[in-house]
Amino acid sequence: MDPWPPIIQLLPDLRTYARSLADNAADAEDLVSDAIERTVRSGQAPQDQAKLRPWMFRTIRNLAFDALRKHRVRRESLARLQNEAPRETYGLDDAIALRRAYESLPAPRRQVLSLVDALGLTYAEAAKVMEVPKGTVMSRLSRARRALLTLVEGGPEAVGGGKQGPH
Repeated sequence: MDPWPPIIQLLPDLRTYARSLADNAADAEDLVSDAIERTVRSGQAPQDQAKLRPWMFRTIRNLAFDALRKHRVRRESLARLQNEAPRETYGLDDAIALRRAYESLPAPRRQVLSLVDALGLTYAEAAKVMEVPKGTVMSRLSRARRALLTLVEGGPEAVGGGKQGPH
């Protein structure tokens, strides 16, 4: 069955609901687009219009809450970094040192840093991409951040890929 006609009929309601959750019209449109994409991709959406409507509303709500959580986590992380970091400015040399440290990390550590810290994926989203449990993402991210910090501060021992076995 073609999923588009029922979704198209719901568009005005979906947009109205998304606008009630989003800060601006562009973010609302993104919520609607993302919800439609998830619904069509899932293959599990209800066929009945009466059941599809609340399904889509829940999807929009979940996407909006995910976006809020991402924003809050980034804001809290930034505030922590600003409070912990010295009040000096960072220049090109610091950026180069950070880039070199990042590039010297093993690929799995770069991957988790890229997905979560650079691209802003949630732990669950990164876990799906990496095909590992969410807890694994959390622990890998913690180790990757520590390793990067150690490298930036001058300790090459952080480059290793994790637990060291007997030599």
